Amino acid sequence: MRVITGIYKGRYFDVPRSFKARPTTDFAKENLFNVLNGYLDFDEEPEALDLFAGTGSITIELLSRGCGKVVSVERDAQHFRFISQIVDTLKAPNCYLLRTDVFRYLDRCNEQFDFIFADPPYALKNLEDLPDLVFRHNLLKPDGLFVLEHGKTNDFSAHPSFKEHRAYGSVNFSFFKAKETANE
Repeated sequence: MRVITGIYKGRYFDVPRSFKARPTTDFAKENLFNVLNGYLDFDEEPEALDLFAGTGSITIELLSRGCGKVVSVERDAQHFRFISQIVDTLKAPNCYLLRTDVFRYLDRCNEQFDFIFADPPYALKNLEDLPDLVFRHNLLKPDGLFVLEHGKTNDFSAHPSFKEHRAYGSVNFSFFKAKETANE
């Protein structure tokens, strides 16, 4: 796993072979962040939430690019320990790791974020509910952005907050904006 740019640019972290998580490919991650530059101003130190953090690849990239705060949610104990070790190595005080179920966290969360990223297992049975949960719980700040990584069989284009879809190989990203700005 490679950090693409920012203060940790070029750092590599070996993901254990025993991991169940599939990290977002470097190709897809690089393209995702190129698109995000059009939505987010990383100089303003946005606050981010990384759901289903897995290997921590997106969390670390967000920290590297200057997010003022990143909350990273991962239920699996092995994955959580791996992300914790990376955060400790980088001495990143603005990263808050939570070992809990994402759906339980969403039900109890009372914060808002500039950016939310979710990379659930593609076979997750309630993957289709994630955009509604984010908006129902009002987790985005005004003009905030939610990006959901998913497989090719999912289509979120009919969602009222849907903004755009990007595909990079087998990796698909759907972008959603708060209803107040969905038509901008």
